[in-house]
Amino acid sequence: MGASVPASPEILLTILLFAMSCLWAFPEVAGAKHAGITRHYKFNIELTNVTRLCHTKSMVTVNGKFPGPRVVAREGDRLVVKVVNHVPNNISIHWHGIRQLQSGWADGPAYITQCPIQTNQTYVYNFTITGQRGTLFWHAHLSWLRASVYGPLIILPKRNVSYPFAKPHKEVTIMLGEWFNADTEAVISQALQTGGGPNVSEAYTFNGLPGPLYNCSENNTYKLKVKPGKTYLLRLINVALNDDLFFSIANHTFTVVEVDATYAKPFETNLLVITAGQTTNVLLKTKPIAPNASFYMLARPYFTGQGTFDNTTVAGILEYETSSNSTAFKPTLPPINATNVVANFTRRLRSLANSRFPVNVPQTADKKFFFTVGLGNSPCPKNQTCQGPNGTKFSASVNNISMALPSSALLQSYFFKKSNGVYTSDFPSFPLHPFNYTGTPPNNTLVANGTKLVVVPFNTSVEVVMQGTRIFGAESHPLHLHGFNFYVVGEGFGNFDPNNDPKNFNLVDPVERNTVGVPTAGWVAIRFHADNPGVWFMHCHFDVHLSWGLRMAWIVLDGTLPSQKLPPPPSDLPKC
Repeated sequence: MGASVPASPEILLTILLFAMSCLWAFPEVAGAKHAGITRHYKFNIELTNVTRLCHTKSMVTVNGKFPGPRVVAREGDRLVVKVVNHVPNNISIHWHGIRQLQSGWADGPAYITQCPIQTNQTYVYNFTITGQRGTLFWHAHLSWLRASVYGPLIILPKRNVSYPFAKPHKEVTIMLGEWFNADTEAVISQALQTGGGPNVSEAYTFNGLPGPLYNCSENNTYKLKVKPGKTYLLRLINVALNDDLFFSIANHTFTVVEVDATYAKPFETNLLVITAGQTTNVLLKTKPIAPNASFYMLARPYFTGQGTFDNTTVAGILEYETSSNSTAFKPTLPPINATNVVANFTRRLRSLANSRFPVNVPQTADKKFFFTVGLGNSPCPKNQTCQGPNGTKFSASVNNISMALPSSALLQSYFFKKSNGVYTSDFPSFPLHPFNYTGTPPNNTLVANGTKLVVVPFNTSVEVVMQGTRIFGAESHPLHLHGFNFYVVGEGFGNFDPNNDPKNFNLVDPVERNTVGVPTAGWVAIRFHADNPGVWFMHCHFDVHLSWGLRMAWIVLDGTLPSQKLPPPPSDLPKC
């Protein structure tokens, strides 16, 4: 055999550069198989003039965009988002539906996991997406700023991992939002001052566009152009401030395949119900031959309460690329108060629950909680006239406690053991004064105020029954839990029956979510494993109810292993 010839420095350099270029071009090959990569984004919070309905206003945006930029990652990736605040308002950003395992400092709700980012300050949100894929979104989490500060968060499966359904021809994101002519900060500020209901929005929007059913909006219409005989994956996100929404496209059906970034057993429907804070992925199969027609997509609210609300309808248009669109068809949406339609839709939702995507439903509960959720009132301050019920102020509560936000962040207070004067750990597990929740309201509807938290040990299996009330009207409440997904094991109308209703709980394939609508004058039961240490917000995703105090927080204690403990905060965590 001949002697080997050592490679020249030039050849070695060429090989090294080629290897490095491969890693840059295909970063997923670095490290272990399917290892995630780090993706960097920069959010400049800035004021931008935006015109809708022939009305121009300056509003808070990210990077001057309304809606905000799309954030895309794969399961297993790390997201590093630098947020720079250039506006007078304080701000924080929540990554809605991200588990934030061991990264609670990046969850985002102001005064819960962080102090807000003040003017000219910066904070870097740094977290890894573990065991999740699907459609989520990000939004401001302070006051009503999420009216304009929001955008999609799309988590693709790991590379070379397929969907549990046929690959679609194209993926399309549609965000269902609201437009206010007024400054939303002024709207909620006035409502909290007077104690009455806030002024409502002027329009609903698809991806920020109100569409042709509104004044002066023909040129601000969302259009979805499709090819015949193709399947499209629609990623629908309800980012509206205060409304659950019906959604339909004329003469087309959907196959529901995912909700809240968890795969669901597929089923067909021509109508979707999406509460505030929920996402729904559907497959839309277009007609085999392009018809000479266009098809309206419509959304309007589901509402059963007693207050005022925006009862308008937003329209977009589905068009076939080769069609003349000579005729336009409109879908028929249910009545605005169609509670049975909502219930029939939600009861069809089931987890996929197969070998690739199994469920992990707690079969028993170590701790059980029963929370009433609904409206109430608080006294009118002296020397002031209030516009709430009987001259009082509107409030909202969980177990009749309207949560007062502290002036410092709960997570810091907990982590550094400085809870004195910030919060107490005595949130009631059950109502202190039971009553006929869905019957005649009690004589005393005044709420208590406080910052009380629930404490549960690490890995506790938790059951929460959330019971709607009829105080000042019965309506649905979309409850969102930060830091966890949960299983919706049961729901019903009227008062929850602890002796009989649990017998009908679905512990086999219940739908897995991060936001669930508590039925109008009814109840919903959820279960989850408390496997994520930290302080976690739970609240109504109607911002008016959130502002009135329909919110509470959980402390999940550290476990024994390092992987079960919350690490210290980052050095740039904002200060109050």
